[in-house]
Amino acid sequence: MLLEVKDLWVRYGGAEVLKGVSLEVEEGSVVSLLGANGAGKSTTLRAITGLVVPSSGEIWFDGERIDGESPARIVSRGIRHVLEGRGLFPYMSVLENLKVGAYLVKDKAQVQRALEDIFTHFPVLKERRNQQARTLSGGEQQMLTIARALMGCPRLLLLDEPSLGLSPMMVREIGKMIRNVHERGVTVLLVEQNTRLALDVADTCYVLETGSVAACGLTRELMKSDLVRRAYLGL
Repeated sequence: MLLEVKDLWVRYGGAEVLKGVSLEVEEGSVVSLLGANGAGKSTTLRAITGLVVPSSGEIWFDGERIDGESPARIVSRGIRHVLEGRGLFPYMSVLENLKVGAYLVKDKAQVQRALEDIFTHFPVLKERRNQQARTLSGGEQQMLTIARALMGCPRLLLLDEPSLGLSPMMVREIGKMIRNVHERGVTVLLVEQNTRLALDVADTCYVLETGSVAACGLTRELMKSDLVRRAYLGL
């Protein structure tokens, strides 16, 4: 198992945000976290990457326990976290933003190979490589954000609401991008409020409700669940 989260509890002040969350992510899979606002999805990702300190529980990556490690150490293990809101350097070019994503990679030849791979899979970024990031459309900025994370050659990519604020057409493009990333061998843990997108790209899904896992299983099975169909698909 590439990632294991075991009985994770997180408190903000006196409020319990996560209440015993457990999940598993197999290497080579796409796993989605579903749930309403405030369910604890983003907090789960932040705990995995060390941005939030759990009050109890364990997080294991590739057989080693990582809860309590610094975010920098966790990143160096091969985990990349694309936060909600993109966080690009707006006045830097597309190319400069991409190179920032490879700041931990010391092998210049590896960086160049990663860049060529990005430009092969995302040709629009190659076309716009000299443009400032702020001049891109919302969908292109999201593409750049994900591509920047891929420049670090991650084993596990955490995506937090990648379709937020995008048009239906761009949401479909984001879905294609996630499949593209998966086909390149990167394991993905996706937080997404667009339930149809999340179910479409994922092998396995977990449903969070008020900080706890309410349901989990293979996507094709969860799509038959009355809970998922009523609460998230409007059926």
